[in-house]
Amino acid sequence: MKIEKNKMVKIHYTLKDEAGVVIDSSLDKEALEYLHGVGMLIPGMERELEGKSTGDKFSAVIEPKDGYGEYNPQYVVQVPRDRFDTEQISVGQKFQAETPAGPMLVTVTEITSDSVTIDSNHELAGKKLFFDVEVVDVRDATAEETAPYEFSGGCSGSCGSCGGCSGSQTSCSSCE
Repeated sequence: MKIEKNKMVKIHYTLKDEAGVVIDSSLDKEALEYLHGVGMLIPGMERELEGKSTGDKFSAVIEPKDGYGEYNPQYVVQVPRDRFDTEQISVGQKFQAETPAGPMLVTVTEITSDSVTIDSNHELAGKKLFFDVEVVDVRDATAEETAPYEFSGGCSGSCGSCGGCSGSQTSCSSCE
């Protein structure tokens, strides 16, 4: 069976950076299982997996635009220190911030007596990703597995093809 939209897929993967340092791996763990074609993986990896079958092994290089996006310096902002509820703030600390676009994970990158600099770029934004992948299993998804991803009207009617919306959203940042 080939990987295509609405197939349940299990893969083992190892993700490395340009220097060959392992960033993440499913080896020695349970294989990653996901529903293909609904935006559960980065776009470049979904494209690389399309058409593969159980037992296939491959390596892929994913460019930033097809991974976690380009690094955007506009996502780095200084916030007045008094906006934080706690004195326990440290560089590298991650927390969820409420933004006009909804909750967002941010990382503290600098602290002064007056401000805290936070970065809302994904930690892998702007980085080329190197994957080694093995397809462990491909099967038809059940109705229960696909139900959360079935919706009508697409992304507010603007595109309808990204697969990045869960149906509970009225718009999709992947498409805007």
